[in-house]
Amino acid sequence: MRYPEFLSPGGTIGFVAPSFGCAEEPYRSAFDNAQRKWKEMGYRLQLGPNCYAQEGIGISSTPPKCGAELWQSYCSEDNDVLISCGGGELMCEILDYVDFEKIRQAHPKWYMGFSDNTNMTFLLTTLCDTASIYAPCAAAFGMEPWHPSIRDAMALLAGRQLRFSGYDKWEREQLKDEEHPLLPYNVTEPSVIRYALPDGRTNVESLRGMDAGSTVSGQGERQPDDTHSDSRAAAADAPQIELHGRLLGGCMDCLVNLLGTKYDKARAFTERYRDDGILWFLESCDLNVMSIRRAMWQMEHAGWFEHCSGFLIGRPLCHGEEMMGLDQYGAVYETIRKYRVPVLMDLDIGHLSPMMPLICGSMAHVVSDGAQYSVEMSLR
Repeated sequence: MRYPEFLSPGGTIGFVAPSFGCAEEPYRSAFDNAQRKWKEMGYRLQLGPNCYAQEGIGISSTPPKCGAELWQSYCSEDNDVLISCGGGELMCEILDYVDFEKIRQAHPKWYMGFSDNTNMTFLLTTLCDTASIYAPCAAAFGMEPWHPSIRDAMALLAGRQLRFSGYDKWEREQLKDEEHPLLPYNVTEPSVIRYALPDGRTNVESLRGMDAGSTVSGQGERQPDDTHSDSRAAAADAPQIELHGRLLGGCMDCLVNLLGTKYDKARAFTERYRDDGILWFLESCDLNVMSIRRAMWQMEHAGWFEHCSGFLIGRPLCHGEEMMGLDQYGAVYETIRKYRVPVLMDLDIGHLSPMMPLICGSMAHVVSDGAQYSVEMSLR
């Protein structure tokens, strides 16, 4: 795994718009304010040609222009790190215009973004064995004041911190709009960690008593499950939960879109790093609970989960939704319970802010007492 150099004091932050840019409010004012803040911190800035563009469908400009901006900025010596301007809808269409071979040959560089940027963060790791940062996009850094998660993302980008803890509250409904572009996250909902453990303990009522079926060894061979059903009762005391493995994942909307294409080298990647165990982090944007269930089924049947050591599941945008008796927990757990690995859910990952910055490709040690959790990443 290749790890880029962290952003040094006075370094140059490059900005690209391979998905949406910052042409409209509230993103334009937020991005402008973020630039002011970074300059006050002593950083130099380099803006790509599409940052304020509004010429494309679901992306800032045309796919050829967005693809060229992305790989040329990545390979450029004029910036030290790259932050994406924003998420969007059709970043997948630029991939045919991204020269991944040149990216493989280039000096590794941190790329930070999330959502539609999974098309870059995930592929940097699986195609180029290069770590990336799954974290907020550029406009989020324009809020006043910074939420702790924004400070954490900046601390990670600068290499000052590699261990992060979950946040106390999350935002169900944002207040930021065109007239109030710099408002911070509207965190009103207490964070509650959900878990499902290999021995059957869970604090999710809809998962209690589930028959685990079969288990999967580290070699991907299914073996009979001889766990007595009585062990599936929830423990009275909060458990001490630990997960270890190489972080891999992103937004499921994008991941299943890549699955089966020429860009899908996920199974080869997981085989290459099988001895580390793959610690999947997954979240979703537009998917309802049935779509999440289908996405998990697709990834499982493509062999992506064969060497999994655990799952970190973010709060889906459809949080609290239920369809035909299926909730967000059953949507993910029904597919992966056979692997008999720890699963943490409703974490600070993804579209319901705040989000904890994660290094895709890094080795991680996750600790939770069932109420709080922390993630410590190492670059090996």
